[in-house]
Amino acid sequence: MANITAGMVKELRDKTGAGMMDCKAALGEVDGDIEAAIDWLRKKGLAKAAKKAGRVAAEGLIGLNAAGTKGVVVEVNSETDFVARNDQFQGLVRGIAAVALEAGDDVEAIKAAAFPGGGTVAEAISSTIATIGENMNLRRAKLLQVQQGIVGSYLHSSVGEGLGKIGVLVALESTGNADELAALGRQVAMHIAAANPQALDAAGVDADVVAREREVLADKARASGKPANVVEKIVESGLKTFFKEVTLLDQAFVHEPSKTVAQAVKESEGKVGGPIRIAGFVRFALGEGVEKQESDFAAEVAAAAGH
Repeated sequence: MANITAGMVKELRDKTGAGMMDCKAALGEVDGDIEAAIDWLRKKGLAKAAKKAGRVAAEGLIGLNAAGTKGVVVEVNSETDFVARNDQFQGLVRGIAAVALEAGDDVEAIKAAAFPGGGTVAEAISSTIATIGENMNLRRAKLLQVQQGIVGSYLHSSVGEGLGKIGVLVALESTGNADELAALGRQVAMHIAAANPQALDAAGVDADVVAREREVLADKARASGKPANVVEKIVESGLKTFFKEVTLLDQAFVHEPSKTVAQAVKESEGKVGGPIRIAGFVRFALGEGVEKQESDFAAEVAAAAGH
């Protein structure tokens, strides 16, 4: 049986909001598997869905560069937030975003491309590491492009032109007025930053995620003693609610919560002067999905003192 540590209990509690004893019991039931423990708690009605995007770990900056029908967002990591406020590091991130707008979103291709001012992007990163004395890395990039329309953008927690902690791009296909499209694109991008949708619509949600949600809903219904035919109805109803929460088009629009995003976009077509289709979106939050090693400051002090 796995050794259930206080750190594991704390991590599970942070992710689910469940009580400490419930978290400990859940971990014991599933041999210490955090993801399985989340499902166990949800089946017992003791927790909500895991918010994986809350695992913010890396420091650094999100760089964003959007121009008309094309836009790119990149994540460049550093060891400390202090470096993210360094002018040279910020210049590096802006330069990488500018290169990626032309080179595309393959990380290795970006690194091999020419950096403004001389050398390659990889060499510029190495040079900045040598100067600042802290490790840094181009972690990922994503390019969006449309034939007609615009790529809207938004940066949250901006620290300068094209730099922030959350970067969003949204591709709007339309033959309508570019200025009106840009205004709508910014609004939708702000919504994405706030609501963090998993996919554009239900068809885009990962099949494994849907299967996991279906299993949790079914187990909860069966545990309450519902017959099989009722269980299936509860599951289908629950999935509809789930999709409204996690898909962009079905989410309540943050600027007008009485409407869905799809409805808000449709109503904007008159002002824009043509049909509008959301072709895709990307949202980068700094450090998401990277586990951060947390230090025990008291233990470090005690160790340094020889205790």
